[in-house]
Formats: sequence, C-alpha cells, structure tokens
Amino acid sequence: KGKVAAILDKIIEKEIEPVALVSHPLFETDTELNKGMQPIVKSAFSMSHTEAETHQANLQHLCRLCGGSFKTDPHKRSYPVHGPVDDETQALLRKKEKKATSWPDLLAKVFKIDVKGDIDTIHPTKFCHQCWTVVQKKLNNSPCEMFFSRKSPVEWNPHSSSCDVCGASLHGVKRKKQVLNPQLSKKLRMVSGHARKIRQIRNPKQVSQKSLMKMIASCKKIHLSTKILAVDYPADFVKSISCQICEHILADPVETTCKHLFCRACILKYLKIMGSYCPACRYPCFPTDLVSPVKSFLNILNSLPVVCPVKDCQEEICLGKYCYHLSRHKEVEDKEGYVYINKGGRPRQHLL
Repeated sequence: KGKVAAILDKIIEKEIEPVALVSHPLFETDTELNKGMQPIVKSAFSMSHTEAETHQANLQHLCRLCGGSFKTDPHKRSYPVHGPVDDETQALLRKKEKKATSWPDLLAKVFKIDVKGDIDTIHPTKFCHQCWTVVQKKLNNSPCEMFFSRKSPVEWNPHSSSCDVCGASLHGVKRKKQVLNPQLSKKLRMVSGHARKIRQIRNPKQVSQKSLMKMIASCKKIHLSTKILAVDYPADFVKSISCQICEHILADPVETTCKHLFCRACILKYLKIMGSYCPACRYPCFPTDLVSPVKSFLNILNSLPVVCPVKDCQEEICLGKYCYHLSRHKEVEDKEGYVYINKGGRPRQHLL
C-alpha cells in the first residue's frame, strides 16, 4: 500500500507540472495585451471628447432655426434661444396685447417648434437677425416668406463621422443658395402689381384736396397724433376715432347731420373758408347743425390708452387724463427752472 501511494503521488506531480508551465506564459501574454490596449482606449476617448467640443463650438456660429451662419451678418447680431425677449420685441408685444415674455414661448407660437428640450451638444443656442425679423413680421401680420423661405426649422442631429456641421466648417464648404419658391415669387408679383394699380387709380385732385384740408385746419401742434396710441388697433377703428379733416385723434368732437365726426376747431375753420357743406360727403352743413356725439362714444374715446411722449416717461394713461398728466410734467419742469411746451404730443424744453 505504501509503494502504490508513492507511485500515485509521483504520477500526479508529473501531470500538474506541464499544466503549470503551459498556463503561466498564457497569463503573462494576456496581461501584456491589456497593458497595450490601455493607451489606445485613452487616445480614442480623448479624440472623441475633442471632436465633441469642436462640434459644440461650431454650433455656436449657426442659427437654431434656419441653420444660417452668423458670419454672413456684417453686424454679427444674434439672440439667445432661451433668454428673455429684447426691448423692441417687448414693446411690440405690449402694443399687440400679447403675453409672451420669453423667446421659447414666442418661437413656439411663430415657428411651431419647442426649444425648451434642446441639448447644448446637439442644438445651437442662438438664432440670427433674419429669423428675428420673421418674428416681427408675424406679430405685425406682414408677409414674411421672403425672410424665411423654409417650410420648417432645421432638424439637428448628434455628432457623427459624417457630421454636416463639422464637415462644412472644416472644409469651408459653402451652403447652397436657397432657391425662391415659384409660388412665393408669383405672390410678390401680384402684390406689387395691385399696389401699382392703386397708385395709378388714385386721383391727384383728391390727394391735393386732402392736403388742402390739413393746411386749413393747421392743428398739427394742437391735436394728438394717432401714433401715440398704446395699442395697435385695426385701421377702421382708428379711422372712426380720428377727425376726417386733420386725421388726428378727435379733440372736442362734434357730429354733423350726416353722422360724420370732426374736431370742433377743424370743422369750424373748414366751413368758414370752404363753404357750408360736409368735407366727407358734400352734404349741406352749417355751424348750427353741429352737435356732440353720444356719451357712450365719448366714454370709449376718453378711455383709450395713449403713451406719454415725454422723454424718460413713456407711461400709459387714458386719453381723458392726458391733459392732467401733462400738467404734472409742466409743474416739475417749472420747479427745475425749465419752461415746458407741449403741443400735439411733441414736448420741448429750453432754459428760462
């Protein structure tokens, strides 16, 4: 039994030795391969990180909406996609009685695009002045297809080996010129042709008569212009609250027997010089026929919001309180040693 056990131990030792000899060099080669792969992985990671930074830097020079480059604008004007609206747009929104105060809300209404979920590594963070002009045109209900001929904003994709953003900036590839839509050019031709016909049809005698009526009234320094209205009302409404002689906001309005409205001073001057007939419809009219409009119309007229034309004031007040508001400015200016003169919404100052 002892001899058999010794023989078995020798056989087991002989079988284990070659296994140990074979496994040891394989283990060493595996560790050497791992050591060689580490610098390769590090270089690949650094290369991808550098490309991502370059891609993000290139996005800062492109418009989020149209994809145009800011370098084409000589003034280098740009606007933040996620910031508050600028002062000019804020004033226009206030005049149009809109409630949007930030660019994401306004861009969602104008371009039908949600920029709140944008990622800095994929989407640009600014838009160009041309797209800003489109927003202004949209708020004013003006045609804006000539400024933004695309059907929809640009779609942005993550960085890849065939990235258009990095490829165009690296090789200096010029963007293709956008071809005008034939339907758009046809629409522009129709609009310009219609305007040309209107200019041809307009009677020069009628134009000269209107200018003559304004010369007779000569109330430019007395009455208020419709431009100081705080809200952009429809043209028909503005015409209804304006004098048909001087085209200013009605001051001490009177109504004729033919239901036309004028400033009292303007119509009296006109009847004295031009004769006893209505300037609008040529119906016989005399000073004794002039009456005050209904009280409901006067209440609407006095409640109209206007902007104070005094510099550094720009306060919105009712038309009925306009004279009282101006008298306060006059008192302040008199105390400071200045004489304040305001006629027709045009303030001036000079030293005593």
